[in-house]
Amino acid sequence: MSPSTTPNGEQQPEQEAHPRSFDPATLLLLLALSVFGAIIGVQLLTTLGVTPNTAIIGAMVAMIIARIPLNSFLRFRSIHIQNLAQSATSAATFGAANSLLLPIAIPWLFGRQDLVMPMFIGVALAMLLDAWLLYRLFNTRIFPAVGAWPPGIAAAESIKAGDKGGKQAALLSVGILIGAVGSWFKFPMAALGTAFIGNIWALSMLGVGFLLRGYSAPLFGVDINQHYLPHGVMAGAGLVALFQIVKLIRHNKHDAAPADADEVNALAIDQNAHIGKTLRFGALGFIAIAALIALGGGLYSELSLPWLLAFVLYAAFAAFLHEIIVGLAAMHSGWFPAFAVALITLLVGILIGFPPVALVMLCGFSTATGPAFADMGYDLKAGYILRGKGQHTRLELEGRRQQLLAAMLAFVVAIPVVLFVFQDYFSRGQVPPVAKVYVAAINAGVSADIAKSLLIWAIPGAIIQLIGGPGRQMGVLLATGLLINNPLAGWAVMIGIAIRVLALRIWGDAARNKMEVLAAGLIAGDAIFSFFSSVLPGGKK
Repeated sequence: MSPSTTPNGEQQPEQEAHPRSFDPATLLLLLALSVFGAIIGVQLLTTLGVTPNTAIIGAMVAMIIARIPLNSFLRFRSIHIQNLAQSATSAATFGAANSLLLPIAIPWLFGRQDLVMPMFIGVALAMLLDAWLLYRLFNTRIFPAVGAWPPGIAAAESIKAGDKGGKQAALLSVGILIGAVGSWFKFPMAALGTAFIGNIWALSMLGVGFLLRGYSAPLFGVDINQHYLPHGVMAGAGLVALFQIVKLIRHNKHDAAPADADEVNALAIDQNAHIGKTLRFGALGFIAIAALIALGGGLYSELSLPWLLAFVLYAAFAAFLHEIIVGLAAMHSGWFPAFAVALITLLVGILIGFPPVALVMLCGFSTATGPAFADMGYDLKAGYILRGKGQHTRLELEGRRQQLLAAMLAFVVAIPVVLFVFQDYFSRGQVPPVAKVYVAAINAGVSADIAKSLLIWAIPGAIIQLIGGPGRQMGVLLATGLLINNPLAGWAVMIGIAIRVLALRIWGDAARNKMEVLAAGLIAGDAIFSFFSSVLPGGKK
């Protein structure tokens, strides 16, 4: 076999083949973890209203199985199989809860059970398309592999520490312990850890957003959420972010030495073509799914042909925009405000004038896109780190493909799980709480005051996003903070940024790697404690 080649044309040693998701033993593990992840996701979304990141739990299960003193379990010591395990677990959790159960709860609560199956089929397809699009866009200028993706770093560092031990493992263990203790005292340790990793400008805006949302009412006597200020900021920032992405695709100017100009330009054109082809396929896919939902839901009997076409185009645009905003927020901060951004697309749909039944289908479709997209980014980031951060091209590409297969397997498993359990949950009144918010908004409609507020606050959101540029996503991150009522997370982010700046000033780049490992421990400790405190009896936070 010939050695593999880097993107710059340099030869590198041949790497071992990446483990395959469909090898019998690995497949059995992934199937079991997918069922577990789907059930956990459904249970927690209906009882607590949130979905925890279960990626680290999946990796821990693989680590524990690998310690069983039998030859048949030795294969699970592979960090790459553990990466596949965490990919499948988290994909099943977010897929079952956010992409499948939540959308079908909306027509159920609206009193149109006949719309549940058309919605279910549509959002299942949207979930699969969602994950595939991130797989195709990962490690491009839009969603670079070097982006923060904090939960992905946490999962990778946990797996590496479990494999190698030593000082890194000790530092990670300290971080996990601190993260769990802090989480027990209800301090958002994941936010503190994220501040050690992400872009400082983006995270500063996130922290400012958290603090403004948390303290606007007690300090200024104004609840900014009731005035739809966060929603307006996100609408403006999100639209500008979409235009910035289009500009990135069309932009062919690169800073390079003259001798490398032709090669760099060829690579840029190739990446532009890849991104453009992917986005076009995604857009057409969302249009097709929106049309399927409209026809399956019988909207042709509710809408005239022009209104039906308008619905299909707007629903596809809303789903696409929701996906991009959620993905950008997740990459920079580890948070993705999927619920809130879906509400924004719903409010705009109400302003456009779609009838209630169309709004139900619109909201469910929009809600389904984004979570699977963001989660796939976390998992691919973890795999990217474990496979050597792109140093071994063939291993990286094959590993990424196997992660996609593991995630798709998890989604396929999640579909029958949700189909089997949703009626039992809904008939007992166990529905995702946010679905009630969407239905209430549809029934209430939007006043002229709300429309005015959305338009006014979209302007500063757009300006801040323009100033920050596509690399910092300041407008999107500010809006993310404004949409989430968690002032403690704001303090955690600001404290983390201050510690990070001080450490880098004192110890320089030598502190960077240690801070990343410690941050991974803080995020992992917070996630592990939150997970077990949620699933154990009497342990709800």
